[in-house]
Amino acid sequence: MTTKKSKIIYTLTDEAPLLATYSLLPIIRTFSAPAGIEITTSDISVAARILAEFSDHLKPEQQVPDNLAELGRLTQKPDTNIIKLPNISASVPQLIKAIEELQAKGYAVPDYPGSPKTEEEKTIKLRYGKVLGSAVNPVLREGNSDRRAPAAVKRYAQKHPHSMGEWSQASQSHVSHMREGDFYHNEKSMTLDKSCTVSMVLETKSGKSIVLKENVALEKHEVVDSMYMSKKALCDFYEEQMEDARKSGVMFSLHVKATMMKVSHPIVFGHAVKVFYKDAFAKHGKLFDELGVNVNNGLSSIYDKISVLPQTQREQIKKDLHACHEHRPELAMVDSAKGITNFHVPSDVIVDASMPAMIRNSGKMWGADGRPKDTKAVMPESTFARIYQEMINFCKTHGAFDPATMGTVPNVGLMAKKAEEYGSHDKTFEIPEAGTANIVDENGKVLLEQHVEQGDIWRMCTVKDDAIRDWVKLAVTRARLSGMPAVFWLDEYRPHENELIKKVRTYLKDHDTKGLDIQIMSQTRAMRYTLERVIRGGNTISVTGNILRDYLTDLFPIMELGTSAKMLSIVPLMAGGGLFETGAGGSAPKHVQQLTEENHLRWDSL
Repeated sequence: MTTKKSKIIYTLTDEAPLLATYSLLPIIRTFSAPAGIEITTSDISVAARILAEFSDHLKPEQQVPDNLAELGRLTQKPDTNIIKLPNISASVPQLIKAIEELQAKGYAVPDYPGSPKTEEEKTIKLRYGKVLGSAVNPVLREGNSDRRAPAAVKRYAQKHPHSMGEWSQASQSHVSHMREGDFYHNEKSMTLDKSCTVSMVLETKSGKSIVLKENVALEKHEVVDSMYMSKKALCDFYEEQMEDARKSGVMFSLHVKATMMKVSHPIVFGHAVKVFYKDAFAKHGKLFDELGVNVNNGLSSIYDKISVLPQTQREQIKKDLHACHEHRPELAMVDSAKGITNFHVPSDVIVDASMPAMIRNSGKMWGADGRPKDTKAVMPESTFARIYQEMINFCKTHGAFDPATMGTVPNVGLMAKKAEEYGSHDKTFEIPEAGTANIVDENGKVLLEQHVEQGDIWRMCTVKDDAIRDWVKLAVTRARLSGMPAVFWLDEYRPHENELIKKVRTYLKDHDTKGLDIQIMSQTRAMRYTLERVIRGGNTISVTGNILRDYLTDLFPIMELGTSAKMLSIVPLMAGGGLFETGAGGSAPKHVQQLTEENHLRWDSL
């Protein structure tokens, strides 16, 4: 008789989690060895993924296996256990830095072609696209999400409460979102009655038929969405909000997630930069194009590209950029001392981290003078922006939350099989020409149709039926085990979520819910209900879609614990295994500082 040795796969990533690993992993191995558990590692860092993708450019001894693909295969096995550390959702500037580092170490990976001209450059850009954004999570998250604060961590936070900024009813801070023309207002959704293969086809007004995506296999009972954001409506919205912020004397800040939403949000970010500095772009736009400036990469792209120009020309451009600030609102700063604004690079201000920080800081962000100031937080897409405004309204009325007494808000998130917007990257397109954007099945039948203009952002999202069934089951299980009320945050006026509501009501009947408090509410109502309980010490499970899973599992832990790094994050894989996520990502200045000063590596972020 042979006994199979238990194995846990521990992923190696980047920055703070990797540094912390050098301290934490030996401790884990020491504790697990007597139990007969083997800990193996798998390198899925940005560098490792670049090398795996471009192994055909490397010497044989430099080649590395595609660890991410292998882990993806292992998630389909019932005995797989993976500890997943936070990984970088690389932006283009981060990717370029990683490429430069690898090239400096003798790896002949190709340069990243920002504006590809040849077929070879287009292919290289497509291949690098696999490394950009949230490339890891959709592969590994083959189950739905169960995130909660462990009881011991919650008790410690209550006993040793972190600081919270005071709130004033006179605060001018608020959230601004689009009221027309965004994805929420331009969404269509349906549930398929049979499996099919679809294509995304643009029928242009000039008579061309452009296939943007083909051979997307969809399953019976799958929910399919078509939605677009209007470029004109977005730019008009930015202009209005910038003028409103200027007149009211509050700072302007933009909150997107250009790392995860690697196709749509850099475009949304780029339009904001271009509108803010429209006078400079009107004067130098042709030169910027010739230099290869990509405004989607922020102001840093402009400064980087103009560095090759003669000094007098360079200084004139900088002067013209600075002149734009005279008739624009003050910008929120990322680093006041270095003069780095909200528009420097798209990955500097990530909504799920930046909004909780702002709310915890009395609704203020940092100004150019290094002082906190009331802020207009601009989140163009209205679908989820409302939840932050609801929390701000609550804080203005009731004051700041008290970590010593507030309740807890665990989350059950719909995440499996690339659910919803977070699985839409390969089905998101900037429309090249006005026309009709159709999702068409293999028989030529148009399933969903949208009328779009040049520059609009069109995407298709999907959710598998078995993922929804599993999500509902997990919600019922957590409600039963915890004894907490569970609220599905679903808006019946949003077509996609209306389809989900029908399924949730159906699948709840498959479970014994006697004695359980399970409700369905719109996002704003669910937030209000949850906060009214939280402030009295009540606990409430939030049951949400994929984006809100991400947002709320930062928002509430940061209020409750001061950090989201100490959450218990479990993904019961649908095939039977387990994915255990731990810690918080980010750069590692504190780790390096402590190492140089004390020769000690901290690992509390894990």
